[in-house]
Amino acid sequence: MSEQEPTHEELDEEEQQALARELAEQLRKLRVEDVLVNTLIQVSSIGYRRLGLTEDTHEERDLGQSRLAIDTMSALVPVLEGFLPKEIVSGFQDQVANLQLAYAKAAAETEAGAEG
Repeated sequence: MSEQEPTHEELDEEEQQALARELAEQLRKLRVEDVLVNTLIQVSSIGYRRLGLTEDTHEERDLGQSRLAIDTMSALVPVLEGFLPKEIVSGFQDQVANLQLAYAKAAAETEAGAEG
């Protein structure tokens, strides 16, 4: 007596169920602050890149995107106080301040370029 091979549709359904179980397990372990830390790192990286302060990124300058990155980080960092070690929160506060300073430099360059 031979066992029947599962059909393609049955495999797809089994795979989907397995993926759903795996995702549910990952979500069970995931903490909001972990997601926010990753988000802040990405937002900071994008914000710096959009400042266009290097030769490689000058063509990507978008000060609106950098401003949005600064505003987003400024809003999220205080929320993390009490959930993360003070050193990590302080590091993000430093990143916000550095991003603000770099934004001022990029805005001045843009303004000077528009005048010249």
